[in-house]
Amino acid sequence: TSTRQHDPGIEAAAERAANSAERRAGPFTLGGAEVRIGTAGWTDPLLTRAGAFYPPGTSSAEERLRYYSSRFAFAEVDATYYALPARQTAELWVERTPDDFVFDIKAHALMTGHPTETKRLPKELRDALPKDLAAKARLYATDLPPELMERVWELFKDALAPLDSAGKLGAVLLQFPPWFGPSRENAASLLATRDALRPLAVSVEFRNPAWFEGRTGDRTVEWLTEHQVPLVISDTPPGTPQSVPRRAAVTTPSLSIFRLHGRRSETWAKKGASVAERFRYLYDEKELQEVIPDIADAGREAKRMHIVFNNCYGNYGTTNAMELFALFWERLKVEDADSGS
Repeated sequence: TSTRQHDPGIEAAAERAANSAERRAGPFTLGGAEVRIGTAGWTDPLLTRAGAFYPPGTSSAEERLRYYSSRFAFAEVDATYYALPARQTAELWVERTPDDFVFDIKAHALMTGHPTETKRLPKELRDALPKDLAAKARLYATDLPPELMERVWELFKDALAPLDSAGKLGAVLLQFPPWFGPSRENAASLLATRDALRPLAVSVEFRNPAWFEGRTGDRTVEWLTEHQVPLVISDTPPGTPQSVPRRAAVTTPSLSIFRLHGRRSETWAKKGASVAERFRYLYDEKELQEVIPDIADAGREAKRMHIVFNNCYGNYGTTNAMELFALFWERLKVEDADSGS
């Protein structure tokens, strides 16, 4: 694939978006599912750059979210992976978005086996750390005294309560690291994480392809179905040791989630690659058309579906989200015409 085709620059992507932006990409019905399309975040510095996505003069946090939610009815929040959210922030998100808007929230790093930067922990937790831990640059959940980890769960759930009570919380995304492979111990850990987040709904995304290899793949789907945990269907760059196959399975009818990460294989598993390097990929129309059958199949089994563009380099995610919505809109119009409604 040519670089120019999949990395044409922010101006070219903005032109493409203009051709698809006739209407808000609001919730629509596909099969039996209520479908929402959006992006992972709305404040990327390149996205907020003049001419990328926001109208001139849209400079405050409030103006950006109000504009974003006038274009989409869904967003995924990834900032919560890096730092525990604040309840006041969630209250503002509720206030600044329309009634039909929904957020998926990424679980904090400590909840899914990743390390976190010690300095990013809330002051209350930093002050309570034993001296040797406070001096470390990064910490894992296993490093923390149990009562402090318990407090992490409490703070996270309390912060999201305003979204949950307003009916604007979709699911907490549990994205497990590449070293989290299929094992009884990890399966138990996943369920413990789900239980610790109750009553909030969760979804799970694996970054280790072994979960989907051979018979293990069938067992993974059966196990998630048995325990009613929604599987995140990932579209990842092909041909790398960390490429996860797109297993289009609905493991619980309550929710199905697609996350599209772009297909930039050369940097996907590259050590030390920046977020921009890994996700700097604009899908073309043929690639978007390719994922539609999987989405349509899932729509026949799920009640709700969230489609997340995580190729968040500049406006690539927002452009592809608008384009995919436009493709579905055309398809639904054709179906309506065919059915004579």
